[in-house]
Amino acid sequence: MEAEEERFRTLRQVLLLFVLLAQTCAEQGGYSIAEETASGSSVANLAKDIGLEVRELSWRKARVIFNNNKKHFQLNLQTGDLQVSEKLDREELCGPTEPCVLQFQVLLEEPLEVYRFKLLVSDINDNSPVFPEAEMILKIMENTPPGTVFPLKNAQDMDVGINNIQNYTIYPNSHFHIITRNGSEGRKYPELVLNKDLDREEQPELRLTLMAVDGGAPPKTGTALVLIDVLDINDNAPEFVQPLYHVQMLENSPLGSLVVTVSARDLDTGINGEVFYSFFYGDEEITKTFAVNELTGEIKIIRRLDFEKIVSYEVDIKASDGAGLSGKCTVMIQVVDINDNTPELMMASLINSIPENSPEITIALFSVQDRDSGENGRMVCYIQEDVPFTLKPSVENFYKVVTEGPMDRERRAEYIITITVTDLGSPRLKTQHNITVLVSDVNDNAPAFTQTSYTLFVHENNSPALHIGSVSATDTDAGANAQVTYSLLPPQDPHLPLASLVSINADNGQLFALRALDYEALRALEFRVGATDRGSPALSSQALVRVLVLDANDNSPFVLYPLQNGSAPCTELVPRAAEPGYLVSKVVAVDGDSGQNAWLSYQLLKATEPGLFGVWAHNGEVRTARLLSERDAAKHRLVVLVKDNGEPPLSASVTLHVLLVDGFSQPYLPLPEAAADPAQADPLTVYLVIALASVSSLFLFSVLAFIAVRLCRRGRAASVPEGHFPGHLVDVSGSGTLSQSYQYEVCLSRGLGTASEFKFLRSVASNHQESVNDVEENSNFVNGFGFN
Repeated sequence: MEAEEERFRTLRQVLLLFVLLAQTCAEQGGYSIAEETASGSSVANLAKDIGLEVRELSWRKARVIFNNNKKHFQLNLQTGDLQVSEKLDREELCGPTEPCVLQFQVLLEEPLEVYRFKLLVSDINDNSPVFPEAEMILKIMENTPPGTVFPLKNAQDMDVGINNIQNYTIYPNSHFHIITRNGSEGRKYPELVLNKDLDREEQPELRLTLMAVDGGAPPKTGTALVLIDVLDINDNAPEFVQPLYHVQMLENSPLGSLVVTVSARDLDTGINGEVFYSFFYGDEEITKTFAVNELTGEIKIIRRLDFEKIVSYEVDIKASDGAGLSGKCTVMIQVVDINDNTPELMMASLINSIPENSPEITIALFSVQDRDSGENGRMVCYIQEDVPFTLKPSVENFYKVVTEGPMDRERRAEYIITITVTDLGSPRLKTQHNITVLVSDVNDNAPAFTQTSYTLFVHENNSPALHIGSVSATDTDAGANAQVTYSLLPPQDPHLPLASLVSINADNGQLFALRALDYEALRALEFRVGATDRGSPALSSQALVRVLVLDANDNSPFVLYPLQNGSAPCTELVPRAAEPGYLVSKVVAVDGDSGQNAWLSYQLLKATEPGLFGVWAHNGEVRTARLLSERDAAKHRLVVLVKDNGEPPLSASVTLHVLLVDGFSQPYLPLPEAAADPAQADPLTVYLVIALASVSSLFLFSVLAFIAVRLCRRGRAASVPEGHFPGHLVDVSGSGTLSQSYQYEVCLSRGLGTASEFKFLRSVASNHQESVNDVEENSNFVNGFGFN
């Protein structure tokens, strides 16, 4: 016993040395931590290893990302230490895989950096060996020769490496000893070796204790009872056709699929020759996945295979005869991977909104992985081509989505980016992930008027604050950048009182006339309006506005000739020898309005003797309508109405005094109508008047004779002889609505006492020279007047 304890002590020291060497190697390859380490324990100072100051971790948004998306550790941003956030169970994380390595990344943003680390989770001896059955029964023939080997069921230890099962012992060991064998996967199997012959009559049953010992410090053990039943002679044990079977099965094989059929034979007969098949030991994973037919040896699948969980199975099959003898074979089942796992995409960082006109920026960072292997696990990552974004690979399996250049929100305000990850298996599987990116507005568009210039019309004499029109501008930006404010810009003419004439509504661009406008004073108004948005900095544009004042019929015609100044009326002299159509005078008038409001028409409103004179409606010419006779009164008073074409029409009247004379040799002063009736004349005055009239009649007769001779010589041409008159000459000419131009020469003489006034008119109208004496033409001409 003391020798055995010394051996145990030496073995423990050797195992401890191996553990220390394993931990040293793990630390050299990365970080290392033992399982079951308490929460809050520090693993390493990542800030120091990365080369950053501790304060940089916060503003660069450092965080730790594990590939399995579990938060086993956390990064202390105050100290830069990687700390344990929950106890680790190496057996749960990695199972039998050794070494147990966790890969993680340290992600830094602003700017983007990714550091990859490996963390070795070292095993501690926290699991004891456990046998699948607490009691194992062996039936051994009594004639079994010494040295015969009997395989026993091995124990299982969840620990790995030196902490796993290292050897087996059995006690009491008077008839047997244990040999520890190494399996193909590093497992250690116990084999019971017979040391000396058995004698059923002396001892029909043996009870032994089998102990499995791991290599931990201190070592842990597990025991099972081995019950040996000594049998009578059955000298042939079943033997398998082949001791090792190799099988490959697709992981998507349906339930009930046949894996393999094992076969064993027994040379004995009867009950000793009947063979029954079973699992050699009841491993839970194997018994839940496969089933063996005890009579035929067929092994079938009873649970789905998953390559990503278990790559291969080692199944031990036992063949037993009726007498208790048995044989063993091993079936190696290799699981063949199929493409049954779609790629996985894990988003690490995402920006959902970017301002337009921004340079190239990273909007998303993500990683991809596929749990399949080989070509089934290789992946291709891409995005659609109709978006202004580019997919760029980063470290290892990380990718980032960056903008190709500045965005324009007015062209497109939202993008949906579809990230597609496809593996290279057959058939190919893919995963798609959509990212919505909003483009926020920047004030890069000035307001634009719907027209570069606006023309508005307003009638004169408008009411104050009248809405005369509107201007409109739109801004393709959004929010406050699209809110437009209107204003009047300073006019180019500094003397134009624009602010007192027009105002604009700053919100909707409506224009108002602040006061009544007068067409005769201001016919057009031109100014510029501005539209400014509320962005920062604000942008603006301009438009030209023309306001045309429309004329209203608010001005009555004004008579220029004859003058109506309240003085003595002007008298027109007409010779009694005048032919029909003789130009007596012309009424000249103007209208301050425009257009049809200024179109003037003339008509004879009142006459002393209707039918003697007429007025041309379009030019205001007053002409004789027929031949004059001695019966016609000498003095005539004509009232001419001048009317415009407005709505309603406005008018003015003018009074003409016409004096019919026999000739122009004697002065004649017409008395004003407004003068008072003369006093009763004495007889001497009557005689003087008669004498004067006689002389004047002779003179007039001579003049008329002279005129008749001249008319005959000119051949139907009418003319009045020109004489030399003292006084002043006045020229009056008219144009516009008149069809011809006329010139009047008026001779006035003034003296003391009884003043006399003579007036002579001459028409300079060449187109009337041949029509004065034509009776037929005169008749037609007279009909063209509107005479009363």
